[in-house]
Amino acid sequence: MSTATASAADTTTAAPQGRQATSGNNPVLRTDLVTRVTPRNNWLVTALALQYSYRIDLRGGVIPPSAFQVEATVGGQTAARTVTRVYSSTTAEVDDRSRPGRPGDRLIIELDPNDSNARASGTDPLPLERAYSVRQVADVHTPEGEPVLKAGPFASRNDDVVTPVVDDFAAGSLTDSAGFELAFRLYRPEGFLRNPQTRKRYPLVVTLHGGGEVADNNMTQLTSNRIAVTFAKPERQRRDPAFVLSPQIPLPRPMDGPDGTDWTDAKVQAALIELIDTFVSEHSQNVDTARLYLVGLSSGGRGIYSLLAKRPDVFAAALPTAGWGDSATMDRITHIPMWADHSVDDPVVPYREGRFGKPGTWTLMNALESAGARVARGQWANDLPKAEFEARSRALLRRARATRSHVLFTSYTAGTTPVNPHLSWAQTYENDVVIDWLFEQSR
Repeated sequence: MSTATASAADTTTAAPQGRQATSGNNPVLRTDLVTRVTPRNNWLVTALALQYSYRIDLRGGVIPPSAFQVEATVGGQTAARTVTRVYSSTTAEVDDRSRPGRPGDRLIIELDPNDSNARASGTDPLPLERAYSVRQVADVHTPEGEPVLKAGPFASRNDDVVTPVVDDFAAGSLTDSAGFELAFRLYRPEGFLRNPQTRKRYPLVVTLHGGGEVADNNMTQLTSNRIAVTFAKPERQRRDPAFVLSPQIPLPRPMDGPDGTDWTDAKVQAALIELIDTFVSEHSQNVDTARLYLVGLSSGGRGIYSLLAKRPDVFAAALPTAGWGDSATMDRITHIPMWADHSVDDPVVPYREGRFGKPGTWTLMNALESAGARVARGQWANDLPKAEFEARSRALLRRARATRSHVLFTSYTAGTTPVNPHLSWAQTYENDVVIDWLFEQSR
């Protein structure tokens, strides 16, 4: 297993601490792209981080975005990126505060995520090394007029690409007993990394990507949709430290499953089961086997319904989004806590009819009810502000608890799912009510 690339903050030679340049003479040591996996626009280049020889102290001053020009060369096309904010920092990270920055040896140049050339990947990650150039075109001064950074004729190109959270996932693969290889990425909680001999047990979250992430790059299952990143981000790990296991189906695309989808392909599913079983066995003193969770979207949702029916006594809970499945197997999983969601106007996996002759979420929830499960249902717009969206989820959860229902189903009103009606997961993994609920479940 290889480890993910360390961030630029850890791989570069540190600038002298406490020293500042005189007369604005402060050379750039290195330049890194900072990317982000976003809920709705996938993987984007959101900033440049310039490391300087000396500490930058603006003494309360502000750097105008017009002081820097940025160009991106992607796919043979060169075009400008829009600079939105510039501030000094001690790390190669975007500062989301309204008044960002602090004196440090780095300068963060934030870029508009809505630029047409902001994407960091297509089907595969784009070649972004040295793809960006940045040039300072105006001098920067303190409010008192003292020079801090001088403009110059030379542009810097990025040395590396930093993707917070994603860079913390190790890369690996398992070749199963039938000889089929399944690549995966793995996030390990900080407590485990600090002390691998610990006997502390952590939950395991297994993420199943959608059909668009079938590839050989062992990357886009993390970056094409904000699913695995949700469970590994620092604020979530502080609340619910867990292992996060994210396999990727390889090319050429296996399509031997009973309904032509990938996670139900016999070879893929056998390898997935062996991967999970082997991981749990190899980490037997550190995985809480009563808290194994399945989350997935689109064909990953299909994989959840199939896998739960075949392994009904393994998983503590599941989050299937925009999935489809087999109504005849729902009687096997009535005991498993589940929070499903789907847009009513989904054109890719229809809400009722599903895909490849197998029904969608609405029909599966009806089948669960017919088999004896209580299903708590709610419907609202998928473009509500986060606070209101979570308030609706909280109300649905209260209703579920009042009726002793462990199966919840959220439907999203037609015309309200951003970007594309199929992308009903746009808010699913940003919804702290749902994620908190998941981690409360235990077998």
